[in-house]
Amino acid sequence: MAPEHQARVRRRRRIPSGFTYISGCVKYTMFFFNFIFWLMGLLLMGIGIYAIMDKWSSGEAFKLETIFDVIFNIGFLLLIIGFIVFIVSFAGCIGALRENMCLLRFYSLCLLIFFLAEMTIIALGFIYPNKLTEFLENELSDQLIQSYRDDLDFQNIIDLVQQDFECCGISSEGYLDWSKNEYFNCTENKEDNPSVERCGVPYSCCHRNDGTLVNLMCGFNVQGKAKTEAFEFINTRGCIPTIQALIENNLYTVGGVAIGIALSQLLVIWLARTLEGQIESQKALWTYN
Repeated sequence: MAPEHQARVRRRRRIPSGFTYISGCVKYTMFFFNFIFWLMGLLLMGIGIYAIMDKWSSGEAFKLETIFDVIFNIGFLLLIIGFIVFIVSFAGCIGALRENMCLLRFYSLCLLIFFLAEMTIIALGFIYPNKLTEFLENELSDQLIQSYRDDLDFQNIIDLVQQDFECCGISSEGYLDWSKNEYFNCTENKEDNPSVERCGVPYSCCHRNDGTLVNLMCGFNVQGKAKTEAFEFINTRGCIPTIQALIENNLYTVGGVAIGIALSQLLVIWLARTLEGQIESQKALWTYN
């Protein structure tokens, strides 16, 4: 027997029977984590489809002409987010269970893209804070206010935000933002806006009432009042300045949550890449043997 052949035989015998490079802990942690998110994606898709069908059956029109129309259509937005979560988590779940390199590479690439996109948005927010605030208070604010009555689900979300954060309107103009909405527009000529809500604001702008009855008319005609006078009935500060102040007052908590989310994303990416490396090592072992 040649010396080189004998050396190869000895090296083969050093590998115990049933040895594998693939860690069961890494593999099934990946599977369990992505199975949970797969179910969440399926749930979001179900809720989105139900909301779309409910709106369709009630005769509400769909308008998906711009990106804002998609964002403000809650049912369609949930369907898109749920579909993305479903596809990516399905790739991670099946890729880990079946040790499929193609699915695992697709999964880790998607997670990396999401992570880099999040970091880019955060970095731009810190580098150009004035530009971000200007976009939120001008372009997004106008679209939000104008679309208030176009979608009942979207309307309920705005009402919930205004009630929970005790704010009114979006930008630093506060309650006067609602003059941009056709129902609350405060024009001098009443014929241009015959709505009974003319010069008013949604009831969600009103101060919290401890009573059981909600006064839906408490915000009527407040746009014609001075800010100090209007404050007796409603919250006059916009939601963006209110939320910004809340974040600044709880900066350490917000920063801790953001770091925790980023680390969890990096951990999942590391698990995916680790499993890929283990599968490649195992395939090399099979080839060697």
